[in-house]
Amino acid sequence: MSGAAQHESWVRAMPVVFVLIWSTGFIVARFAMPYSPPMTFLWVRYLLSILAFWLWIRWARVAWPQSRAQWWHLGVTGVFMHAGYLSGVWVAVKAGMGSGLSALIVGFQPVLTAIWLSSQGGQVTRRQWGGLLLGFVGLVLVVSRKLQDTLEVTPWTFSLAVLALFSITIGTLYQKRHVQSCDVRTANTVQLMAAALVTLPLVALESEAVQWHPSLFGAMAWSVLGMTLGGSSLFYMLIQRGAAASVSSLMYLVPPCTALLAWLLFDEPVTVTTLVGIVLTALGVSLVVRTPAPER
Repeated sequence: MSGAAQHESWVRAMPVVFVLIWSTGFIVARFAMPYSPPMTFLWVRYLLSILAFWLWIRWARVAWPQSRAQWWHLGVTGVFMHAGYLSGVWVAVKAGMGSGLSALIVGFQPVLTAIWLSSQGGQVTRRQWGGLLLGFVGLVLVVSRKLQDTLEVTPWTFSLAVLALFSITIGTLYQKRHVQSCDVRTANTVQLMAAALVTLPLVALESEAVQWHPSLFGAMAWSVLGMTLGGSSLFYMLIQRGAAASVSSLMYLVPPCTALLAWLLFDEPVTVTTLVGIVLTALGVSLVVRTPAPER
């Protein structure tokens, strides 16, 4: 296979790989949160990720962003897409919200993105609106069992999940509009530095001690190597390559994948309703991201 063909195959596989990696974020939170306060875990994750990216940048001799404006825009996206989003999800999970329900609430992102783009004169077609609606129906079916457990939902946990939802949505739209194309490694490093800076004061407010457990080490290793170096980098590249509505619609696939992972790892039941929801979600996303056939 030629280099060009290999590159094209990788580009086509990027959305699938992204969804699989991103889906593990809610699972990792379940592994880690019994052993660490959330802000402390996230702050250490940011620092280790910055170190890993810095070593990669030094080895590859990658150029840093050249303008102050670019640094500023990357910093803003880092606050929203790392600090705001992850803090909301992880603190909600720590407070008792299940991974499926938190994934469902964050799964509203494609709808919010499409509404915003439509209000700004963006091109969201009827087919894409139909796909967004179909995907959301499938999403609700996937986690419908979770919605029956009201113990997971309190004003506090719901507010945190909504914070995560708005943070990832605003960050996605801001990045698509303001961040110029640049190397994903330096871009992520700048974003993580901003996230670490705003997270540090919150670490001082936590009194819970860290318990050094193997699950905590495993969760940290995957959070740095898989989620940040892999998932966040792919998300950045997908936003740069595609329309915001199409990229955001991939988030619809995260809760179904999370449900399947929870079934494999934690023996959480997968019902017929869950399977129907997965099919509807996948169909809805395909309607959003499908390239229209050329007119003849």
